[in-house]
Amino acid sequence: MEDGRARSGTVTTTSSSYSEAFSSSTSLSYDWGFLRSAPGALLLAETVFGLLVWALIAGSEYFHFPAFGWVMFVAVSYWVITVFLFIIYVTRAHTRIPKVPWTLVSLCFNGSASVLYLIAAIVDATSVTKEPKMHHNYNSWTASAFFAFLATICYGTSTYFSFRSWRTSS
Repeated sequence: MEDGRARSGTVTTTSSSYSEAFSSSTSLSYDWGFLRSAPGALLLAETVFGLLVWALIAGSEYFHFPAFGWVMFVAVSYWVITVFLFIIYVTRAHTRIPKVPWTLVSLCFNGSASVLYLIAAIVDATSVTKEPKMHHNYNSWTASAFFAFLATICYGTSTYFSFRSWRTSS
């Protein structure tokens, strides 16, 4: 079925430079000065104290005591979110997403973290037992309660700074 037309052997293709445009427009800048600010230092302290809380409990036989499950839930959940927010703020990614009310997000996050970490710290401290069977966990649980209270203080202070920032931006 030859129709009499010669077929061209040349194929023309075009390529887009999407990846080049994408990589040049999304370069992240790191704001190391943020770490020297009070909110940045508090966010870093919350990350460290939260890590210590759940690591000290996770390294023990906490599953024998249901109360420590609540402490682990609060500590791990808020630690993950805190690390996520830390990355967002230190890379200044929050400036590239202006639709999100970051001051309100920080206020709600820090306020809820303060309340739930206070409850978790109290549960942690009251669940510490020196039973002979669980005596080897005593030091870890006591240290985790101490760091949970320190994390509570940090989140409470961050709530204060978030409230001030939210109030001035409104």
